[in-house]
Amino acid sequence: MSAIAELIQKEIESLSTDPTKTNVGRITTLADGVARVDGLSKVMYNEMIQFPGEIYGIALNLEEDSVGCVILGDASSLKEGDEAKTTGKLLSVDVGMGLLGRVVDAIGRPVDDKGPLDSDESYPVERIAPGIIPRKSVDQPLQTGIMAVDSMIPIGRGQRELIIGDRQTGKTAVAIDTILNQKSVNQSDNEKDKLYCIYVAIGQKRSTVAQIVKTLEDNGAMEYTIVVSATASEPAPLQFLSAYTGCTMGEFFRDNGMHALIVYDD
Repeated sequence: MSAIAELIQKEIESLSTDPTKTNVGRITTLADGVARVDGLSKVMYNEMIQFPGEIYGIALNLEEDSVGCVILGDASSLKEGDEAKTTGKLLSVDVGMGLLGRVVDAIGRPVDDKGPLDSDESYPVERIAPGIIPRKSVDQPLQTGIMAVDSMIPIGRGQRELIIGDRQTGKTAVAIDTILNQKSVNQSDNEKDKLYCIYVAIGQKRSTVAQIVKTLEDNGAMEYTIVVSATASEPAPLQFLSAYTGCTMGEFFRDNGMHALIVYDD
């Protein structure tokens, strides 16, 4: 009995009595990756909602007595009656130099078993793009390393380029070769010439993404590359969101006077 009494006393002494304010609701209906939650007051549009099991959602449909949330994860583990908590922050992802060499999912969580991300800064996914006046004209070339492309097609930093072709014609190979070709550029001492790369894999097989990551690692390109993976097995909201996530991570380099190449491969 004395051991039990000591255990209870220790639990009472370590009990925190500090008041905390939490906005909590409950799932009333759940279907097709969309949850309707009652009881969430003062929730913001596009705010991240936390569900049990470290599953997040986005509050999109704000009605008078309920909130419609899109689940960013495996909705099969949730059920009606589960708690939903507001996080107080809009949909955002970690950004920074600490993400280089890492593989993350569509909401910026690491999926490469290398531990937590070395980042203390985050950007909201929905941001207002700079206007026409602040933008600088394209005046610096981007070399793909493919002589036929570089000699015939002028590609510059700050330009968008669309690669169109049938299946198995080498579209991904052009993009990967371009990333590999930046190794010599990034070995220079001039920070303004360096080009950081972001590869966004949308709806591809996991084996294909793993093979691409291995190719980048074998050629020493992962040290200046971020891989955002939203494979075919991921829910549709994550595949949709992955392109915005890659763009947000690239905006960090833009805002800090650096160059970034983003490849959207779907």
